[in-house]
Amino acid sequence: MRLVLASRNPNKLVELRALCGLPADFLVSAAECPGAPDPEEDADTFVGNALIKARALRDFSGEWALADDSGLEVDALGGAPGVRSARYAGEHGRDGENNALLLRNLDALGPRAPRTCHFSCALALVSPDGREFVALGQCPGTLLREGRGTNGFGYDPLFLPDGRDKTFAELPREVKCTFSHRARAAERMRPLLRSLFPTL
Repeated sequence: MRLVLASRNPNKLVELRALCGLPADFLVSAAECPGAPDPEEDADTFVGNALIKARALRDFSGEWALADDSGLEVDALGGAPGVRSARYAGEHGRDGENNALLLRNLDALGPRAPRTCHFSCALALVSPDGREFVALGQCPGTLLREGRGTNGFGYDPLFLPDGRDKTFAELPREVKCTFSHRARAAERMRPLLRSLFPTL
């Protein structure tokens, strides 16, 4: 038995193995399922999109599937960019354009607009027999006016976590992974994984 991650990103695979405490031969990537679909993520919540990805991979492979969906939610922008975090400026993966648009939109609200925000993560686990489980995690912080740091990706250079003096992009990965939104979701998922797969 194995668990397939609905991602071909090797960095995400390594990170979730560590966060969830799963051995490398148990949690594998979607690359191990040639032809696996990339479903349209058209839900309006992180939970909805995580379930879309997990269900599609489960239906294709017939195996247990795990998926995550995450993003940044800025209070003054009504929770934007939210589920559109990766494609906020139109094209998936253009971090610089996404960051620039986010700063422009927040600056347009004036200098007194609150800059509070949080990263959110939903982890979805689905079984071949139709059972579904979800774990959520959040990490609150403040959006800076300009980026700092070269680690990480996405909005990490702009995000200053509460209680810290370094942005996500200034922190070493091993430190960020102790309290990030994904780490907090994985912390809630771990006991469930241990109960479902007691031989791990």
